[in-house]
Amino acid sequence: QVQLVESGGGLVQAGGSLRLTCAASGGTFSSYGMAWFRQAPGKEREFVASISRRGGTTDYADSVKGRFTISRDNAKNTVYLQMNSLKPEDTAVYYCAAKTIIAVTYVYWGQGTQVTVSS
Repeated sequence: QVQLVESGGGLVQAGGSLRLTCAASGGTFSSYGMAWFRQAPGKEREFVASISRRGGTTDYADSVKGRFTISRDNAKNTVYLQMNSLKPEDTAVYYCAAKTIIAVTYVYWGQGTQVTVSS
């Protein structure tokens, strides 16, 4: 099992930037593929970005591609989401998630951190 704690959310103006951090403990961090999801009130959870165990492969939702960058530091047991050129529609609670290589879905989740982008 792994425990995940997100931080770095806040209020920014459209066009601004934020960097989210996900701190992991328990398990072996390098054994987990990691991802960021987000959810706004009344909407379904939405995939944002993912990164492979060693960081060599990344994937992004079309809505954030070119603006967001996911990265990881296995020595520090952390995953980051650099968010640039933020838009009001990026407003949501952002969640960090983890899965093993044999898992089909992400099964470990953090508590979330609020990101609010004002127009």
